[in-house]
Amino acid sequence: MNEQLAELFAELPTNLGGHLLLALAALGVGLLFSVPLGIAVSRRPKLGEWALGVAGVVQTIPSLALLALMVPLLGGAIGFAPAFIAMTLYSILPILANTIIGIRGVDPTLVEAARGLGMSEMQLLLRVQLPLAAPVLIGGIRTATVLVVGTATLATPVGETTLGNYIFQGLNTRDHLTTVFGCVFAALLAVVLDQLIRLLEQAARKRSATLAWVGGVGLLLVVLGGLAAPLARLVNPPPNLAVVGSADYTEQHVLSEVLKGRLEHAGFSVDQRRGMGESIEWMALCGSKIDAYVDYSGNIWATVMKRKDPPADPGRALQEIRNYLREKHGVVCLGGLGFENAYALAMPRRRAQELKIATIEDLRTYSAQWTIGGDMQFFGRREWIKLRDSYGLRFQRERIKPMDPTLMYPAVVAGRVDVICVYTSDGRIKADDLLVLRDTRGAFPPYDAILLVSPRAAERPGFLDALQPLVGAIDVETMRAANGGVDVQRRRPRQVGRELSARLESRTVN
Repeated sequence: MNEQLAELFAELPTNLGGHLLLALAALGVGLLFSVPLGIAVSRRPKLGEWALGVAGVVQTIPSLALLALMVPLLGGAIGFAPAFIAMTLYSILPILANTIIGIRGVDPTLVEAARGLGMSEMQLLLRVQLPLAAPVLIGGIRTATVLVVGTATLATPVGETTLGNYIFQGLNTRDHLTTVFGCVFAALLAVVLDQLIRLLEQAARKRSATLAWVGGVGLLLVVLGGLAAPLARLVNPPPNLAVVGSADYTEQHVLSEVLKGRLEHAGFSVDQRRGMGESIEWMALCGSKIDAYVDYSGNIWATVMKRKDPPADPGRALQEIRNYLREKHGVVCLGGLGFENAYALAMPRRRAQELKIATIEDLRTYSAQWTIGGDMQFFGRREWIKLRDSYGLRFQRERIKPMDPTLMYPAVVAGRVDVICVYTSDGRIKADDLLVLRDTRGAFPPYDAILLVSPRAAERPGFLDALQPLVGAIDVETMRAANGGVDVQRRRPRQVGRELSARLESRTVN
């Protein structure tokens, strides 16, 4: 526990700094956009309603969807840029609405009196309307701050480093301490910023310079303290930087550490972008926004190459993949790591033996009455359609349950679902005594783990040489044991990944 907490706190300056930088940048630009717009439309009721309507529509778009949409719209950019634009859009509505409400709420008699004194419209705005509307306007900033700080935790899948890194990793590996750690610090950041801005709101209401100073100095200290790590990185950037991506599940977290270990051994400084969406990861690699990551041959075959025909031979398929990626995208496929992490159907061994089920074909008799669970994307993939049609499976729509991978295994063990789609290198298969049903008709394509390198990184001196020793170095039993170390033994992915990296390094040396 103490060792894990020490590791979590060691990552805090980077994660907190990235989170705070993203939130403040979005709030700053949102403020610069929303206040002038609110002032402009506050005198035009119809235009104001239109502006609020558009901002409201943006607010209704689910956060993850908006973040994901920003990546292709920005040409495959990942990290800060798509997250910043999405967070800025989310900050607009509360600030805009409160600016309009605050200015419209100024007593008309005061406005007329000011005009009677000969004030120009600009003087009226600066000396009367904005000072009187300030408490309401700052209230909108408070709302936007809490909203943006909370939503910024969702920026992890687009490759931005935030406190969401703790939450996504913890949820995926069922590491409750890591999840709670991220939630607590995200909540603390939101509460602290909210209360400091509240002091500024009270200062505006009470015309108190003391409260304004306390709130302002407090904000300055929080901002400077939180941004210490990003500022230090900006002033003294790490030399020979390489960016390694990974998706949001155990195996990817472990392999990210392995890639990091090899690159650091070769003299590179490594920036890990953990928990990225797989499609976003691929776009980022093609655009050289990340330098390397581990994908799977079946993913490339079906989703990138759009091939519907099953590959006849894994070795031949890998060569076709290698040629296609190089010719079409400039991406280098170094080769397979030595193991396959394929889709498969599995169920409790005891129940399978009682019902004499050993193959997927044996499920056909029961499929109309049974419930099947799979990860969030499986039932939308071509593999599922081919599997269903090849074997004549008749699972009813309401009995098809997409769920988080961490929940599938407890669900099938407890009998809440009858069969699940597993990953063949998962350590939980053995731990939960599941039987993997044989795919006698070859409905699932091969899913060899393959090492991909971006076009730009492939040209960097020493980069390919650093990663080449990993090709063929990890067998399925080794990977299954590493995954089980996280999912079954509840060890940290970073710790397991470092141990695997050290073991592979010693083999290379010997």
